[in-house]
Amino acid sequence: MIRTNETFLQYVDELYHQQHYAHDAIAIVTYAPGDYLFIQDEKASSILLIKGGVTKVFFEEENEKEYIVEFLSKGEVIGDIEYIRKIDSLCNVQALDTVEAYVLSYPFFQSLLTKDSVLCELLLDSFAERIVNTAKRASYQQLYTIEYSLHQLVEMQKKQDLNLSKEDMAAYLGISVRSLNRSLNQLKDQMI
Repeated sequence: MIRTNETFLQYVDELYHQQHYAHDAIAIVTYAPGDYLFIQDEKASSILLIKGGVTKVFFEEENEKEYIVEFLSKGEVIGDIEYIRKIDSLCNVQALDTVEAYVLSYPFFQSLLTKDSVLCELLLDSFAERIVNTAKRASYQQLYTIEYSLHQLVEMQKKQDLNLSKEDMAAYLGISVRSLNRSLNQLKDQMI
């Protein structure tokens, strides 16, 4: 449920520690809980790779309801699709706890794309992984009950030591907070 990519993180760690690039090519930025790393429909100016912490990636619909697509953590890249497609941010990315991220400038990222086959392979692998995860999640939501998915989400929170709000849990499951409360009560009754 929380996506990570240790290989991508190692790659960018090595780039950062080489530091024979221009001063603004790659830097580390810290975001406080609640800060937005990307804002839906706004133009981004850099590529981010999460060094530590957890973010939620979500769409905000016209009726102001949220739908959480993913939770991303160490080694996950953000803004790559927008850069490659030359589009505004597809969705919001918000820090759930303190997040450290490598910030790669567009010119630096472009130079890596043209010169570094390792980066291209990492990006292809990342894109493929996203497609697989999206397909799995879609089938999972079709095949299993809300109660089962909620149980999995609660277990993930315990395992990751993450505390999601009811609004975030409902947005991730694609249900209303009212439905979530009903399902939480059923889950609690089953545990008694």
